[in-house]
Amino acid sequence: MKNKNKLLNYLPFIIVLLSVMSFFMFDPSSARTALRYDEFKEQVDGNTINEVVMTVDSNVVVLEGTYQDGSDEGVNFTTTVPNTEITTDQLLDELDKAEITIVDANASNALIEILSSIIPFIFFGLFAFYLLQKMNMGNSNRQAFEFSKSKARLEKDIKKRFSDVAGCDEEKEEMAEIIDYLKTPRKFEKMGARIPKGILLVGSPGTGKTLLAKAVAGEADVPFYSISGSDFVEMFVGVGAARVRNLFSLAKKNAPCILFLDELDAVGRHRGAGLGGGHDEREQTLNQILVEMDGFERETNVILLAATNRPDILDPALLRPGRFDRHVVLDRPDIEGRRDILKIHSKGKSLAKEVNLREIAERTPGFSGADLANLVNEAAILAARRNKKEITQDELRESIEKVLLGPERKSHILSSKEKKVTAYHEAGHALVASLMPESEPIQKVSIVARGLAAGYTLKLPTEEGHLKTKTQFSAELATLLGGYSAEKMIFKEVTTGASNDLRKATELARKLVMEYGMSKLGPIAFGKKTELVFLGKELGEQRNFSEKKAAQIDKEVERLIKESEKKAQKILKDNKDLLKEIAGILIRKETIERQEFEKIIREHKDRKSKKI
Repeated sequence: MKNKNKLLNYLPFIIVLLSVMSFFMFDPSSARTALRYDEFKEQVDGNTINEVVMTVDSNVVVLEGTYQDGSDEGVNFTTTVPNTEITTDQLLDELDKAEITIVDANASNALIEILSSIIPFIFFGLFAFYLLQKMNMGNSNRQAFEFSKSKARLEKDIKKRFSDVAGCDEEKEEMAEIIDYLKTPRKFEKMGARIPKGILLVGSPGTGKTLLAKAVAGEADVPFYSISGSDFVEMFVGVGAARVRNLFSLAKKNAPCILFLDELDAVGRHRGAGLGGGHDEREQTLNQILVEMDGFERETNVILLAATNRPDILDPALLRPGRFDRHVVLDRPDIEGRRDILKIHSKGKSLAKEVNLREIAERTPGFSGADLANLVNEAAILAARRNKKEITQDELRESIEKVLLGPERKSHILSSKEKKVTAYHEAGHALVASLMPESEPIQKVSIVARGLAAGYTLKLPTEEGHLKTKTQFSAELATLLGGYSAEKMIFKEVTTGASNDLRKATELARKLVMEYGMSKLGPIAFGKKTELVFLGKELGEQRNFSEKKAAQIDKEVERLIKESEKKAQKILKDNKDLLKEIAGILIRKETIERQEFEKIIREHKDRKSKKI
């Protein structure tokens, strides 16, 4: 049928082509009656001829025309004039006397030759133009169709399994029900159970939301359609809604399957808060998603998974039961989870036998799965750069610092004075942290520049914790001000190197007062953060307190900072010789590891106890 339609499109040009070909291929002389010259003269004498076409070629004269024989059409003839009987001039005189019009065929043939050479080019040019127009029209139609088509990527035979996902055992248990439903839906239908239409995966970036969704599709052995929320939004109004319709229609045709919508907050933000007014393209797209989710029937066997790291800005209509019924939160992994993740990402890499992944897991609190994958990859790159055959513990430890702080800046050479200031600054941080109660133990102290830092002090928590006490915050504040206090005590002035520490200390003190209720102002939360939903960014703080209270808050923040500074100064003053010892080692060796630092502190305490 399609081939027939294509042929009809080209029919006008086929007819014209055949007509032109017949015009040039048809020879009119083949349909004429041949007359002897004497018979021609009889017709001339009988006045039956009105016009002749004369062709002269190599002194041979050929006459063509039509004589009347009593019929309506007459008889077409052709005759050759013998040059022995009459000359051309005599022939012209006789025809002129008989009042017969003479047409020069040579001129007509020249015109025909010109037309025969031009017409094919004109014809084929028009034909090519026609084809181009048809192609452009076809492309335009296809582009219009493709524009409203979903950009979802279909993946079949996914190799990811739950064994490839670590650090989220409870989350995998939640998703196991979905796999069971996709494999044996009748079991749930007999019980009258309705499987969740949508499952929202919530978690910080890099916690494995996409990986978990793929693992679910791999375990269930069903098609996996994935698309990002930003793929729906275009500059043309209505395209997003059209793509949503196309996507859900495609999913229903290929059920059972899983739809994965990444970055849901790109289209699922609160309605009515758009910068472009209420009738925003994102809102139309969101409305269509809501409608399509309502259209899911129990027997559809299509599960919608979505991921976001900003659940706070999603529209309430998305989060109600019947839409995204279940919310699965993926948190950053604990020590055991980090160790399992490191094992997964170490597969296929040459690890030395002495590598202790448990130690690396202990050194990486707060790392997400993506951070750990990057850590192992950086260690492999570092080992290859050093022409090693295996990844050792040294490369893994160094890659932790690279991920946290950036690469070493070996070209950043400090002057002797700057090196001394940096050494005392970092020694101040480390000493205060080691002697403050509830403080985390020191992992490493270095004055080797990394990233934007001229030096750094790494601390290591002894155990995983999600809650912090006021004592711990107090120790952290004093540690932050340890570098500032050391500079002030030793050099009698401070440098710009403490600016970042001061900013962090001020932010932490303000949180203690305004959010955590850990100040003299009591258990009150001050201020309300405001944001533009479609920007998804906190733009300021709305005051819900008076100017008098604001002054009290500022005074309380100042008090906490001053008290922490006094604590740091007292520790450094009481242990000034130890501060100088640590700074001297840093100037000489540039780096102090945990074991060496703990040995220095322990020996100092022993000397101090003997004096007492």
